[in-house]
Amino acid sequence: MQQTRSEIDMCRGPLLPSILMFALPLMASSVLQLLFNAADVIIVGRFAGENSLAAVGSNTSLINLMTNLFLGLATGTNVLAAQLIGAGKHGRLKMTIHTSISLGIISGLLLTIVGLLFATQILELMQTPAEILGLSALYLRVYFLGMPAMMVYNFGSAILRAKGDTKRPLYFLLAAGVINVILNLIFVIIFHLDVLGVALATVISQFISAGLILRTLMREKGAFKVSLRRLKPNGATVKRILRIGIPAGIQGVVFSLSNVVIQSSINSFGATVMAGNAAAANLEGFVWVAMNAFNQAALTFTGQNVGAGKYSRINKIALTAESCEVAVGLVCGIGVFLLYEPLLGIYSDSQPVIDAGYVRLQYICATYFLCGLMDCIVGSIRGMGASITPTVVSLLGSCVLRLVWVATIFQIPQFHSPEILYLSYPVSWIITFAAHLVFYIMLRRKFPAHDAIPAESRAI
Repeated sequence: MQQTRSEIDMCRGPLLPSILMFALPLMASSVLQLLFNAADVIIVGRFAGENSLAAVGSNTSLINLMTNLFLGLATGTNVLAAQLIGAGKHGRLKMTIHTSISLGIISGLLLTIVGLLFATQILELMQTPAEILGLSALYLRVYFLGMPAMMVYNFGSAILRAKGDTKRPLYFLLAAGVINVILNLIFVIIFHLDVLGVALATVISQFISAGLILRTLMREKGAFKVSLRRLKPNGATVKRILRIGIPAGIQGVVFSLSNVVIQSSINSFGATVMAGNAAAANLEGFVWVAMNAFNQAALTFTGQNVGAGKYSRINKIALTAESCEVAVGLVCGIGVFLLYEPLLGIYSDSQPVIDAGYVRLQYICATYFLCGLMDCIVGSIRGMGASITPTVVSLLGSCVLRLVWVATIFQIPQFHSPEILYLSYPVSWIITFAAHLVFYIMLRRKFPAHDAIPAESRAI
């Protein structure tokens, strides 16, 4: 396959410049997505009223919970495609790409059906207040009409990432995000469509981004060229994608569930602590997506080099990605912590709320690089083709440990405080990272110390 200007050679040359070229556009994409989401909330909050804002906000955790499982499949696509690119298996790569896009469409349609049929029942189970139940259900049903487009965009982006192209998904996201904000303003302010307008703007922007991704893949050459007539899942390829993708998706789902339990504990301290926690968590989101770009880099670079038989580069990739992640995590995390007052002031002008947010930042944001270390080593492990073990380790270390912490230490009267609750995060990150590192060393020993030549003689 001839390399284009949008792609990165991951199997040759210095790693640091290539990893930065890969990660920086991905980082920008994630930050932009957060900014566009924030713009949605600001517009509906300022121009549609408190009930509309509550209706949109009440769906966030549910949407994340329902989509995480299917988005995990995109991780499977990324790893498998990267390994096939490195191995030069063009025929199987083409089949993988068409299967992945098909999976995106099918999973999106399944989510749409669930959202349309069961929106009200699901929201009732979540004890959504009666005064916003109608608005929440309307938003959820319309939002899930865009799920096929969201899934196609994510699977298409995973395919492009597998060959090192993170720039074009950034451009597509930027275009769709700007259109989303403009449509929000038109639908909500001019046409007074309220929650319906916000949901419609989101769905339209999702189809635009998906259309741009599909158009790009249909105009590619060689194995990356997508033909709509060939869009059907291949059984063997689906199994390979699911082997990596399902554990990653389950991990995301369980993380969401554990965060619900943590949130319920936060709620016990009242509205001020809840507001400060929410504002601080929002700021931490920007730090996390910045670090997560290097997790994706470790996954993709490792996958390509394993496929190409460049085993001598595996440890170098892990060390380079981890070093970049620590640098970004320290600079961004401590930066947010030091500038807590003006940053938290964006969300609230209440000093008690700002003080409550500062407590969370002190324990979590200042140590957030530890979370990045944990995630980044998982990227390297999944790039080598292992997915179940890191998922189990992550669930035990980061989810179960926190739940046990809440049920035991947090229940002791002298330890029943937000500080002790927040302390569970860095403790779980350290323990989980140590366990992942041990598994990484064991897994790495299964690969040869020296490169395998030629790559074309091997099958994946």
